[in-house]
Amino acid sequence: MPLALILSSYVAGSRVGGMAQALALAPFKIDPVVAPTVLFGRHPGWGPPGGGAVGAQTFRGVVEGVEANGLLALTDVLITGYFASAEQVWIAAEAIDRAREATRDPRAYGPRLTVIVDPIMGDADKGLYVKEEVAQAIALDLVPRADILTPNVWELSQLTGLEADYPRDIAQIARTLDKPVLVTSVPVEDDDQIGVLYVDRGASLLASHARLPDIPRGTGDLMTALFGAAMVEGLAPHDALYRAVQGVAETAEACVVWKAFELPIVALGERLARPTASVRIETLS
Repeated sequence: MPLALILSSYVAGSRVGGMAQALALAPFKIDPVVAPTVLFGRHPGWGPPGGGAVGAQTFRGVVEGVEANGLLALTDVLITGYFASAEQVWIAAEAIDRAREATRDPRAYGPRLTVIVDPIMGDADKGLYVKEEVAQAIALDLVPRADILTPNVWELSQLTGLEADYPRDIAQIARTLDKPVLVTSVPVEDDDQIGVLYVDRGASLLASHARLPDIPRGTGDLMTALFGAAMVEGLAPHDALYRAVQGVAETAEACVVWKAFELPIVALGERLARPTASVRIETLS
């Protein structure tokens, strides 16, 4: 069974962060290991979340416990997400290095490790919502270690110092990072649609689906998990993008039909692995 190591938030009552990603990977038969950076009762958007940040030494101890059981050598995809402190980011960077070393061991099981960094810093509505030192640590210590980055448009601007409003221009900015980038929350010409860009050295792909109102938080975390599952399966970027965006679109549609106030990841189950939502995909270059 493939294994995913998730270094991110654990939110008990909301389908966001590492908790949501662990649930989303289940239909793909990918075994999740979550090392939490915070322990919250609910998303802060609902109000005081309860719980709090995991101390740096506790976080380090969790990662070391995972490593002590030999799981770094078994990791197929390592996903980083929300961090509460710069110290946690540094520990995550060390974990990536050790996981890479472990998976290079000829005795290690499985394919080459894929590291997906979701540089969670903020968004266009709220601006920066992590500490400045956390954002700096992500940019300096995690972005260079990533095989794939999954920023939203605002975070892409923070990482590059460049801004754009149109998909082709956003794709050019993403290419300056010199590695595959999956950009979420991309505006498209049709206001009824919302887009996701995949950009690497060879191609720029834009997938879009219907923009629906009042969708619960967590779609970015879900997108990262679904794209990660596709990478574990070895799908080509076009197919990985298409299926991941379909999965998010299917989830958004279910939220509207079921009047869900959290993403219904468990209820959708196998539909995430075999989505049928309508998605438009085009090649930009």
